[in-house]
Amino acid sequence: MAMQLDSCFGSFFLCIFCFAWFLTFPAEAAVRKYQFDIRVKNVSRLCHAKPIVTVNGRFPGPTIYAREGDRVLVKLTNYAKYNISIHWHGLKQFRNGWADGPAYITQCPIKTGHSYTYDFNVTGQRGTLWWHAHILWLRATVYGAIVIMPKEGTMFPFPKPHKETEIILGEWWNSDVETLVNRANKMGLPPPTSDAHTINGKPGSLFPCSLKHTFSMEVEAGKTYLLRIINAALNDELFFTIAGHNMTVVEIDAVYTKPFTTRVILIAPGQTTNVLIKADQPPSRYFMAARPFMDAPVPVDNKTVTAILHYKDIPKTVIPSMPKLPAPNNTNVAMSYNKRLKSLNTPQFPAKVPLKVDRHLFYTIGLGANPCSSCQNGTQLTASLNNITFVMPKVGLLQAHYFNIKGVFKTDFPDQPPVPFNYTGAPLTSNLGTSLGTRLSKVAFNSTVELVLQDTNLLTVESHPFHLHGFNFFIVGSGIGNFNPSKDPARFNLVDPPERNTVGVPTGGWTAIRFRADNPGVWFMHCHLELHTMWGLKMAFVVENGKSPEESIIPPPIDLPPC
Repeated sequence: MAMQLDSCFGSFFLCIFCFAWFLTFPAEAAVRKYQFDIRVKNVSRLCHAKPIVTVNGRFPGPTIYAREGDRVLVKLTNYAKYNISIHWHGLKQFRNGWADGPAYITQCPIKTGHSYTYDFNVTGQRGTLWWHAHILWLRATVYGAIVIMPKEGTMFPFPKPHKETEIILGEWWNSDVETLVNRANKMGLPPPTSDAHTINGKPGSLFPCSLKHTFSMEVEAGKTYLLRIINAALNDELFFTIAGHNMTVVEIDAVYTKPFTTRVILIAPGQTTNVLIKADQPPSRYFMAARPFMDAPVPVDNKTVTAILHYKDIPKTVIPSMPKLPAPNNTNVAMSYNKRLKSLNTPQFPAKVPLKVDRHLFYTIGLGANPCSSCQNGTQLTASLNNITFVMPKVGLLQAHYFNIKGVFKTDFPDQPPVPFNYTGAPLTSNLGTSLGTRLSKVAFNSTVELVLQDTNLLTVESHPFHLHGFNFFIVGSGIGNFNPSKDPARFNLVDPPERNTVGVPTGGWTAIRFRADNPGVWFMHCHLELHTMWGLKMAFVVENGKSPEESIIPPPIDLPPC
């Protein structure tokens, strides 16, 4: 039997009603069916109206509800003028890259007037993930939450909340985003920063014409609530806080954590964080607020987005209290927060950190500039890993791998940068050219990989949130400056490191991750700043099949979109 919850997007209380219904749904309902219609709709924000791409006319789009072990079918029909694909961010898609979604990596996009059914199982995962468009900059408006409940009879490893809601952080441009991006690309420059951030699609009452565009969540004094926080912003890491209230972090990227209490969280694009809040303050109205963290000389949309935590029976005329957010460049708050994140690591939820490493990788992250005769300065800004700017193919890489199509990609992505240098020393502003290519790294099935991502001062240092498709990984170490292979590994946390699918590489620093390559297929890895992805800060791993059919890629579906 299938369940449809697309109507669960009116008021907060309607969502809670739907959620309660979901929790009591019979255990045998293991198939969840959804219809996603991609349509253009006129939407007004900040005194500006414009057409945006939506799912089922909603912004943000509908939440996918499932339970661990379920099968999910999402039939997507494209009525918009753009080609489209959807990525189910954080879902591992075991042996089933056909449902992963990044355009020209695991599928060709769904053309206007065509349909494709994403068919996947939710295996060994529970918590908060999200979905978003994975082509062009369409995820500016095409995104939504994924809520995965534990198996029947399995409890949360934290006190049961009274109610819950999703808090999706996003960005808004007054002008058409694709027009801005195309214009910037022709000049070889970055497009303008967004005009506002949003919470559940709304910028909040500090912006003009936004009194009605402010998300509000009602709470009862003394009750505990679960917030499922998602950063769907395209280009900004964000601090998030609630006036007067503590938050207890209990989960990141759909992995339970050792609980800790904090006034502020840091959340990078692509990441999710579940927090418990107790309505234990004098009944009133309190702002929830977010604004960017950026500790490098890079322009960001630095305005504050707000929503309201509204105690029951308090008049709407009461002006909400404003929280104090960290300064946008407060590196100390960011680093101290990240250091507190630890895996739960209990017998029921163990941290299976690879202790033996089969393959050591070291990737440098760099910005650069390549010649461009039509661009404003004669150069096109670009980005690279190990000095390689990734060139998107015109055929899906997974198809090329599965059907052995020659000439689409090479498997010679280097394990080390071509030339070692002082990565985080003085800014390097000459010899900024990069190598172009569709080069992948081949990895043996079930081998263990350690990857050190090293920021560099090519043009400027900057924080980079990296997302690996198809896997979770353990963040075993991180630091400022250059990674020291003879000293830093001795300080790695191999007991209870945080487990994620998206990690922030610190400005002028490094991050070390480990994962087991037990998922055959072609899996994208890229910076989740849309600007840097567009400039080529991406690559992909080819994980080979194992020895048995159960360790091999499943055949493609018959409705896989053609190129």
